[in-house]
Amino acid sequence: MEQAKMFNILIVDDDKAIVDSLAIYLSAEGYNVLKCYDGMSALETVAEKQVHLIIMDVMMPRMDGIRATMRLRETHNIPIIIMSAKSEDADKILGLNIGADDYVTKPFNPLELVARVKSQLRRYSVLGSMEKKEGVIQNGTLELDTERKQLWVSGTSVRLTATEYGIVELLMRNAGRVFSIDEIYQRVWNEPSYNPENTVAVHIRRIREKIEINPREPEYLKVVWGIGYKIEKI
Repeated sequence: MEQAKMFNILIVDDDKAIVDSLAIYLSAEGYNVLKCYDGMSALETVAEKQVHLIIMDVMMPRMDGIRATMRLRETHNIPIIIMSAKSEDADKILGLNIGADDYVTKPFNPLELVARVKSQLRRYSVLGSMEKKEGVIQNGTLELDTERKQLWVSGTSVRLTATEYGIVELLMRNAGRVFSIDEIYQRVWNEPSYNPENTVAVHIRRIREKIEINPREPEYLKVVWGIGYKIEKI
């Protein structure tokens, strides 16, 4: 029960009776429940508050659940369970294709929906999908997971040495800022710098070869002549 209280569940349906009924079941399981009655309000709530899972109706005023889900998927990885009175396979497929994680057809057993909620939260938390976003630095096609010490470029895992990782993390945490060679050396090697130009330059070259499409014309890791290096903020 204590673990459930960590999760905020957003219920979105223009039928207030359904929202209130589901809220009772979810609250009994220890979840914090948020309520909205149209897709537009759901987008506003997600922008303002931390939401861990959304139960989304399809047919609603202002903005329906399909459009709301598509909008959310542009920026969020929140688990979404679509619910609708329609039972045709085409509607189920549409919901899943536009980014929903699961689908239930009205009328449904509330206990079944609660079980689906638990399953989705377990999947996204235990497998790391939720924690990953909290510990990830994103810049263009670069994604650095600071918890796992792992870099992805365009979705592909890139292997870095410990020193290379240290340089990448320093520059990505401060995207757009130029670091001198001395400062990079002192921060990554944790020791005073004595003519570190060649040492840093070699590591920069190796990183470019791993993250740039064309290392000779880098998009991200750039030199600022006479000053140092930076990762361009994209």
